[in-house]
Amino acid sequence: MSASDKVVANSNFTRGVVSEVFGSEKLGDVRIVYPCVDIKTGAPVGTDEGSLWGGKKILLSVNRFERKKDLALAIRAYHGLGEAKRRGTRLVIAGGYDNRVQENVQYHRELDQLASSLGLQTATSKTVISALSIPDSIDVLFLLSVPTAFRDTLLSQAKLLLYTPINEHFGIVPVEAMRAGIPVLASNTGGPLETIVEGETGWLRDATVVAEWTAVMDRVLYEMDRKDFDRMSAVSKARVEKEFSLTAMGDRLEEEIADMLSKQRRPFSGFHQLIFVFALLGIVSSILAVWAVKVI
Repeated sequence: MSASDKVVANSNFTRGVVSEVFGSEKLGDVRIVYPCVDIKTGAPVGTDEGSLWGGKKILLSVNRFERKKDLALAIRAYHGLGEAKRRGTRLVIAGGYDNRVQENVQYHRELDQLASSLGLQTATSKTVISALSIPDSIDVLFLLSVPTAFRDTLLSQAKLLLYTPINEHFGIVPVEAMRAGIPVLASNTGGPLETIVEGETGWLRDATVVAEWTAVMDRVLYEMDRKDFDRMSAVSKARVEKEFSLTAMGDRLEEEIADMLSKQRRPFSGFHQLIFVFALLGIVSSILAVWAVKVI
């Protein structure tokens, strides 16, 4: 880091973490360059609104099956709606899954057991075909490593994206949902504080207060009309194009490069440490060479 002429971060949250770890005096003025999504992709073709699972209202979570993603929050909040308000809805938990990764396997099992213990009917699918043919009675559907095209279809059909992780450095999934015109409910920490505009493109809530998440689900499912949803959809898409498109990222990166080139190079504070490392490597190499000669 100390050898860099300029350091950029993908969010203000990341900038704070990096500055705390490496020291702001070594990094200089760390600026923000947000990651981007391709605004020309992500819109599935030939899928009518409400065509999945007989027109069920979909609450969607997209994340890897890892404990730090706190997917259990989505299940508990969904259960909080009550049986009557869950009718005609489905919680879909889709994400990266590798059966060679022990945590993925264990966490999926834990989530399935949690949902079952709450009286929710569950199903797990590894293919699009099996996912589309699950019984109508299923409340919670786990989709393991779904293809990108089907994930985009889910995003286009969902009423709400649930983004449960705490202190994500950026979080690209909420931006992908906004690109699709879907409102986002996320933890009021980390990157979502910068990507989501409260009440305009989604909602930010305390991940430790399940009832707050249930309340937003209820609002989206039963209080928002078509006009409200269309307004949020339009604002979300416009925000992504302005702040998180490839053009926006390119412009910011170009500005930072131009700023870097206009200034003198920063002194490399680690020069003496580097000399020491090379000297140490030379000594070790010499010892190994002598040892090898003796062995031969």
